[in-house]
Amino acid sequence: MSMVNIDVTLRDGGYRNGFHFPLGYALKHAKLSVEAGFDWVEIAYRKGSLVPMPGLGLTGRGDDDYIAAMAQEVGPRHVAMILHPKNITRDDLPAMYQAGARLVRIILPAKGYEPGLDYIRQARDIGFTVGVNFARISQWPGRDVVEVAAAATDAGAEFVYLADSNGSLSPVDTAHLTTLTRSVTGGPVGLHAHNNLGLALSNAISAEAAGATWMDSSIQGMGKGPGNLIAEQWLAHLDRTDPQAAARLNLEPVLELADLLLANVPEGSPSLPLPDLVLGRYDLPVEHRKELVGRHGEVLATARTLAGAR
Repeated sequence: MSMVNIDVTLRDGGYRNGFHFPLGYALKHAKLSVEAGFDWVEIAYRKGSLVPMPGLGLTGRGDDDYIAAMAQEVGPRHVAMILHPKNITRDDLPAMYQAGARLVRIILPAKGYEPGLDYIRQARDIGFTVGVNFARISQWPGRDVVEVAAAATDAGAEFVYLADSNGSLSPVDTAHLTTLTRSVTGGPVGLHAHNNLGLALSNAISAEAAGATWMDSSIQGMGKGPGNLIAEQWLAHLDRTDPQAAARLNLEPVLELADLLLANVPEGSPSLPLPDLVLGRYDLPVEHRKELVGRHGEVLATARTLAGAR
């Protein structure tokens, strides 16, 4: 099966700029993304991320008129959304579909995931391509992966994404989790990588070798903390190594898109803040970043304490 690629720049990159992408830029971004060969453009959260943030911009809200503008620009079959079940009501999925979204990913926690199953069923019945994301997968015991993957698949999820939210996985970890999840669901598995330890590309290749067939990446790696798998590198890798994928990819638009991002979105520049490196080392979520202050020795000591208290 050929790799299914999702561009998550507009959504995950929003952590760097408060989700304040201008509509004109977002439309140009999506158009070039599709021209480059991305199957889906994940354009926004629906009604915010896990932790409430004030003053959310366009790609943090995922309003209906924004979805409609995107669907008109690139066609509904390329428009993807993501959401946390706690943030929505039963009215949201029908409204999103009516506006033009055709793929939705529902983020499930390891515990208390049951409300999300109802939304999986609703999304499936409406006609969405529907999958799930397992956030902070590096902290999930294997038994939870098995339980939630089985429950989500039984509810109608068509694919399961392993989200390395803390950027702490190794290639060995990634291969193991991919194999485990595939053995439970018998269906497609994807990877959402973060680059805290500089391993996003290695983890993506490891997941691919273990049978993953869905992959997230972002232009210039723009995403939470040090960012995601760098789309330009990932697509170049596929173009070089996978003839089936290469037939659908076009590297010129993705390089143009990288220049467009850097010219229009200052927060899009590659970055490796040292606190995020430490978060990755100790498998800590980004919410602890504000506690990592002081001299380097104090930062490391705080991180060790937080990791030990988990």
